Amino acid sequence: MALHAQKLTEPIQQNPGNAGEEVIYQTVKDLGCIQIDTLHVVERSQYLVLWSRLGSYDKADFDDLLYDPKKRRLFEGWQHAACFVPLEDFRYQMPRMNSVQQKQIEQSEWLAEPENQELCRSVYERIKNEGALRARDFEYDGPKRNGWWDWKPAKNALEYLNARGDLMITERVNFQRVYDLRERVLPDWVEVESPSEEQRDRYWLEQGVRALGICQPLQAADYSYLRRNFVRGYIADMTAEGVFKEVKVQTNNGDPHTFIVHNEAFELLEQAEKGAIKPRKTTFLSPFDSLFWARGRDGEFWDFRALLEAYKPAPTREWGYFNMPVLYHDQLIGRIDPKMDRKSGKLLIRGFFLEEGIELHEDLICGLADAFRSFMDFHQAGGLVFERKEDAQLGSKILPRL
Repeated sequence: MALHAQKLTEPIQQNPGNAGEEVIYQTVKDLGCIQIDTLHVVERSQYLVLWSRLGSYDKADFDDLLYDPKKRRLFEGWQHAACFVPLEDFRYQMPRMNSVQQKQIEQSEWLAEPENQELCRSVYERIKNEGALRARDFEYDGPKRNGWWDWKPAKNALEYLNARGDLMITERVNFQRVYDLRERVLPDWVEVESPSEEQRDRYWLEQGVRALGICQPLQAADYSYLRRNFVRGYIADMTAEGVFKEVKVQTNNGDPHTFIVHNEAFELLEQAEKGAIKPRKTTFLSPFDSLFWARGRDGEFWDFRALLEAYKPAPTREWGYFNMPVLYHDQLIGRIDPKMDRKSGKLLIRGFFLEEGIELHEDLICGLADAFRSFMDFHQAGGLVFERKEDAQLGSKILPRL
């Protein structure tokens, strides 16, 4: 149920023509949103999440859904984190925008300064008069800044105006955000009547349970980054109303739990119990993949620990900078630590780490070979290199099959 809801049961397609704009859009819609991240040792996470489900596809089709005014059906918003979100859900971002408009001046030390309020007005007027702009289009002659979030003043203003809904992201250039007025970015067909915060939270909880398939009740809050204690009552009410149905389950350690499924998925749960859903996919997952958004789920379901190590000091990393969990059918069987060497055009596997007790049987080798072949095709890699001596045996089995 969990893998099916996340579109992770069917084998990846080797033909990129099979996944056009409509398939890409429907995948984002079914997941609710896709998290954005900047790390770029291989393709960025937002592209990998789609590849894990669809196999090779044309990234331009995804970008068109975001940035082509004639095709735009997605936008950059804030849901689980900074995410790409269907525009039909835009109205559910509006309570947060309204809250920023009403409260942030009183709550923000930066905005309390009159010169910064004037800066926001000035930045807005420049974009209104000149058109879409990036942060780099605003001059800065102040002291050198340190760290990811130590932005120059104009960047702070742009992010504030975006958070309150005055500006939207109209495109990215070299992954740098380009800001424009909301009325010039948002299509006319998008509904802009704001729901209440309760209506929004109930909508996101329902969306979370659908996307998780089956989950602990409070994991529905994790999926949309809602505060567990704040929405606990909503979940209880929605269960009493029949929106969610309770089911008794055992996690992999044998402990009994009460989980929930969406009432629309209850028949599917019965089919899954009879074996009608057969996970057959072998793929690699981004460490930011939505499969791992619900707290503790990796351990409960797969006895696995998904952990991004990019921000750990190199000597303390166990699996590598951007290690990607490996899904084989209904198991998480290990991790790869990949890097695209853009100079040589080769895909480097700096480490392949199997979980304890996993053996390289023939079906697993075939699945891994298919996944590596698709991963190489997606990155337009001209070769695959296993760098560690410990992975030579695996490489000798995979490379002849590519």
